[in-house]
Parts: sequence; C-alpha cells; structure tokens
Amino acid sequence: MKKIFRSPLSLIVIGVAVIAAGTAIYWRLYDEAPVQYRSQAVEKGDISQTVSANGTINPVTLVSVGTQVSGTVKKLYVDFNSKVQKGQILLELDDALLAAQLKQSEANVKNVQALLELATENEKRTRNLFALEYVAQQDLDTAVQAKKSAAAQLQSARAQLEKDRANLAYSVIRSPVSGVVVDREVDVGQTVAASLQTPTLFKIAQDLSKMQIDTNFAEADIGGIRVGQAVRFTVDAFADQRFRGEVKQIRLNPTTVSNVVTYDVVVNVDNPEKILLPGMTAYVNIAVAERKDVLMVPNAALRYKPANSEIIKLPANAGPAASLGSDAQKNAGSRPGGSPGGKPKHDAFSGKVYVLENGKLKPVSVTFGITDNRNTEIAGGDLKAGDLVVIGEAQAANQSPSSGGRPMRLF
Repeated sequence: MKKIFRSPLSLIVIGVAVIAAGTAIYWRLYDEAPVQYRSQAVEKGDISQTVSANGTINPVTLVSVGTQVSGTVKKLYVDFNSKVQKGQILLELDDALLAAQLKQSEANVKNVQALLELATENEKRTRNLFALEYVAQQDLDTAVQAKKSAAAQLQSARAQLEKDRANLAYSVIRSPVSGVVVDREVDVGQTVAASLQTPTLFKIAQDLSKMQIDTNFAEADIGGIRVGQAVRFTVDAFADQRFRGEVKQIRLNPTTVSNVVTYDVVVNVDNPEKILLPGMTAYVNIAVAERKDVLMVPNAALRYKPANSEIIKLPANAGPAASLGSDAQKNAGSRPGGSPGGKPKHDAFSGKVYVLENGKLKPVSVTFGITDNRNTEIAGGDLKAGDLVVIGEAQAANQSPSSGGRPMRLF
C-alpha cells in the first residue's frame, strides 16, 4: 500500500477550509432561526420620582454647658445618659481660690467703709470750723472731696465683692435646661481653664423625642425640594423599618467642595420611642414629583437598541421624535421629566421604544415623563396599556453572555 505524504502547509490549508465551511453552515442555520425577544406589557399605575442623600440625626436642641471660671473638677454629679432638670447641679469646681478672693473683697469693703465714715466726720468738723472762720475755704473743699472719693471707693469695692460672689457661685455648674446628658468631656481632677474660649463640659439634648436630620442635597436636586414635603428614610440600626419626616428648612448657605455645590436640608423627625439616637446615619429620600394612573414602561425598554436590519422603517411623517437615538432614551430614563407639582416638560424628553409587529420590531415615538429609576412615565405617544414593549433579546443556552445575544462572525 502506497503511503500518502502531506506537507504541514497542506494540512493547514485543509483545516482552514473545514473551519470556513463549518462556519458558513452554522451562520446559515443561525440566520434562519428567528430572534427571540423579551417583552413586557405597558401598564398603568402610580409613579414617584425621588432624590436621595445621606444625613446625620441630631437633637433639635443640643446645649453645650461650659464654665465661666477656671478651676479643678472636684465633684461630678451626672454621667452619660443622665436625665437632668433645669437648675440641677452637674459639677463642682475647687473653690478655694475663689472663696479666698471673696473674703479679701469683703475685708476691702469694710476698710473702705471705715474710710468713708472718717471722711464724713472730717467733712462735718471742717464745715463747722469754716462757719467760725477758723479754716480756709480750701480746707473745706479738700474735706468734701475726700468724702466723695471714699464713697466712690466703697462703691467700687462693693462691685468687686459682687463679682467675686458670682465667680464663687459659678464654681457650681448647673444645668441650663431639662434633658439628657449625651456627652461628658471632663473627669474628676481635671483642670479647666476659662480664658479666651469657654471650655465645654457637657452636652445636653433637650428632648430626644424630637430629632432632626441634617443632610446635604446637590444643586441639581434642590430645585425640587420644598418646605413641608414628606420624607422617608432608613437607618442601619433598623434596616427593616421605614421612618418618616418632613422638610423643615432649606438653608440658603451653600457648601462647595471640589466645585460641587450642596445645600443643607433640615428634616424634622418624631422619635416617640426614642430609638433614633444622635449621630446615626440616615438615608433620606424625598419625593419631588408624583403621577397617578399613568402609562409606565420599564427603563430597560428605553435602553434597548436593536440591529437596524430588524427594524420596520417608520413613515417619513412619523415626527421628530422618531429620529432620536439611544442618547435620548438614556436621558429619559435617568433625568427628571418635570417640576414638582407641575406638568412634565414633554418637549425635552422624547424618544422611542420598540414593539413587535409580525415578528419585526416597530419603533414607536413617545414622550417621557418622570422616572423612579425602574419605570418611566409615558406622557405622550402612540403606546397604550397592554402593548408589549421589547426590553431585550432572549439569550440561547449556548451563547456567551458577553456576546450581546449573537455570536461573533469569524469570516
């Protein structure tokens, strides 16, 4: 039997020919198979567009208690979480120096008072001698001036005495309000110095049943927020609960960080069970626009863009919206369609979605309204409830997810 010898080059040529033939057969079979689409019916319902931000829960009234005098902490009467009443003693400072100063002022008052009494008697005697012409007018004037000076010195000494008494009283720190101690920043033996800035000793929350959220919203979202709007928020500590609040204030002072402008929005929160604690992070959502009983399509339908060969061409008079591409669809699915409480800006967000007609895709011109990031309102167009809009292509079991639904041609 004669052996056939084939060179490596001929084997490569034969292999390429076999691959090309197999690929051609595969594509012929694939192209004949109809494309399967995933679709969803257009429905009517309610839709709400929200803006979101993170914030911090704080007491409505948080009082920082300081001291007006310096000294060493001698006694502490309250601690963290202690409930206090207005006027209750919180802390005592060592008052040895203040008490000594008070005694010195009291002694000074007595000394000046004695000087005033002496000056008064001297002025009386001089006046009698002047009436008998035993002293000159200058002597009388000197006696009168000495009495007035002693009276002024007494008044100054008494004012210093009052000041020292007040400073001694300030060594006992009392609560200015009724509430709960949320922070204590000193310990027994610690020295506090009240010089240029009053040191903070305690922080007292006046009422933990009334809280507020301080949150920052971007300038793009602030236009839709109004005082009195309902707010929904969650906290990490109670992930399964949804809490409610109300916009109390939109502060006009902007904050700019890396050219990003934000505004502080204050939200009132009722906390009757006192489970919301100061410092918790709140994830805030505010509904800026709502629509009732409107047509809605899933946002996947706005993002879907088929191959051109699968689309039924629209008539020439189909309108300007038909010429918009996927960019308009993306904008419609991600940007607000109207101002809160008003009508959507129909002329700004037009585009198209695709419906199936006789196995072919038919583009339908629509006008988009608001979105909740899952569904988008259809504010105008030829869609009606029950129409099936295409949201994607069904992927075969033997196709790779990264291939976009169809295999890549090799030849």
